[in-house]
Amino acid sequence: MASLQEGEKSAPSLWQQMLRRKPVTVMTEETGTDREGGELKRTIGLFQLTLFGVGATIGTGIFVILTDAVPEAGPAVILAFVMAGVVAGLTAICYAELAGAVPVSGSSYSYAYATLGEAVAVIVAACLLLEYGVSAAGVAVGWSQYLNELLDNLFSFTIPDSISQAPEQGGVFNLPAVVLIWLCTLLLLRGASESAKVNAVMVMIKVAVLILFIAVGVTGWNSDNLSDFAPAGFSGISAAAGIIFFTYIGLDAVSTAGEEVKNPRRNLPLAIIFALITVTSLYMLVAIVGVAAQPVEAFEGQEAGLSAILEDVTGSSWPATVLAAGAVVSIFSVTLVVIYGQTRILFAMSRDGMIPRWFHRLNPRTLTPVPATIFVAVILSILAGVVPIDFLFEMTSIGTLVAFLIVSIGVMVLRQTAPDLPRGFRVPLYPLIPLGSIAGCIWIIQDLRAITIYIFLIWSAVALVWYFLYGRHHSMLGKRASS
Repeated sequence: MASLQEGEKSAPSLWQQMLRRKPVTVMTEETGTDREGGELKRTIGLFQLTLFGVGATIGTGIFVILTDAVPEAGPAVILAFVMAGVVAGLTAICYAELAGAVPVSGSSYSYAYATLGEAVAVIVAACLLLEYGVSAAGVAVGWSQYLNELLDNLFSFTIPDSISQAPEQGGVFNLPAVVLIWLCTLLLLRGASESAKVNAVMVMIKVAVLILFIAVGVTGWNSDNLSDFAPAGFSGISAAAGIIFFTYIGLDAVSTAGEEVKNPRRNLPLAIIFALITVTSLYMLVAIVGVAAQPVEAFEGQEAGLSAILEDVTGSSWPATVLAAGAVVSIFSVTLVVIYGQTRILFAMSRDGMIPRWFHRLNPRTLTPVPATIFVAVILSILAGVVPIDFLFEMTSIGTLVAFLIVSIGVMVLRQTAPDLPRGFRVPLYPLIPLGSIAGCIWIIQDLRAITIYIFLIWSAVALVWYFLYGRHHSMLGKRASS
């Protein structure tokens, strides 16, 4: 009877199970952070890792965002880019500290597990999987559209709508989008090092395309276009900043590579900061040149805005072809990194027992999670093949903002619970920067459409049901505690 009472007394309650945290020391030991070894191969250096962040962030957004943002703010869209960059920058600095302190796969999922508890970690993981999954499918659909534009410009040929559009958009199946996903998948199956090298080349190409826009577009500078600088005042700038913020989504992709990076405590924080500086600089220069080279009223409803600006400046049609080619390469790079990030989150969750162990299996030669990668490719192929792009992009925002919030809170929690933990980088002006990041995320969330909030709540409820039915019973942390 005494032993039974002891067993009953020691059994954790449901609340205790939900809030149990995985010690950072356990995470770093099982992943070989401070020694040679670990389950995954450390092959990615600082330069390649920085381009992971740049590659996941600079996608279709900057090629089209001025069309949506300039009508809201006028030439003051330049300040909107500053505001969005500040919010993203505050969050990126918080990511840098956690990436250096908890340098493992899983990104915000692992950070939440270390700071806020198991149930919160599962909800964050669900949000990340939603964000990464639908954004990968969405940009793959966008790739199909840019590919058609490029083929039309070069060869006067386009892929028929029946096999390049979703059913709701007049097609049967979006074949190019599915082809892109499987090309990225085949590359990822060859290994993280090969994928990082290919991504580096593609990122340099798309950066070169944006530099070309800046260099040519500045020759069309007209100060008169900047005269009525902020026609809608601060409210217009704020609305435009909310639109622009989502072009910074992707900086968190760096942290998903924690177990495949050389010297992770140093290189993860540096890569996040370098990627932020690169992306923000390019965005600012593109915005300044764009609004100075074209009147505000010309932006509204404009398709392929950067191409149109260069066509007006040069009087030639070649810019459309160059920028379409840049977008094709750009979207390939984004899709590659996003699929990579999603597979590593599944890998980390499976190791912790939150999802079946099947997702944790590695190819013995390439040390890549093959089952997880193929699973992701199949799901994304279905989404990209039959779901219209507008619906996909509507679902990406909330997952990112929740992840950003958790990271900012996590920095403060870990400062209190593990003040002596080795950190490759420490947030300056603490706690002002984490608090500023939290305030910025809340400011953007309150502007989201109600449907986005509802999707988040439903998706979170599904994640919690999964946790109650499966995760808490198979939790490796729980099993270790009871043994």
